[in-house]
Amino acid sequence: MKERMQRFMAGRYGNDQLNQFIFIVAIISMVLEIITRQSLFYTLTLVLLILAYVRVFSRNINKRYEENMKFLQKKDAILNKFRKQKYYAAQRRNFHIYTCPQCKQKIRIPKGKGKISITCPKCRTSFIKKS
Repeated sequence: MKERMQRFMAGRYGNDQLNQFIFIVAIISMVLEIITRQSLFYTLTLVLLILAYVRVFSRNINKRYEENMKFLQKKDAILNKFRKQKYYAAQRRNFHIYTCPQCKQKIRIPKGKGKISITCPKCRTSFIKKS
């Protein structure tokens, strides 16, 4: 039986991160359908499960790969926004972050130094700020 399944799956795309995401959304939709008894969630669950299985058994590997790469790029773009916010929140504990009035470069200055003259490393514009 295992050998038959391996032969059947040979040349097929299989599972990837996009399929895992689709399955998770389908499970969430299924739970929402059970809670709310809305047929919209039932329909959404069926469509998502059919889409996931079509992707798993697809023989068009290049197209599935491209779809997965687009998904991963969008996912990374969203996650990078959150990572950047987390990074800036951690930096704000010890540093002031100022922007250069000339070139808009972000400059990190340590806190607690009083009134200082800041020189932009990019355009060499000098401006005075309080740290």
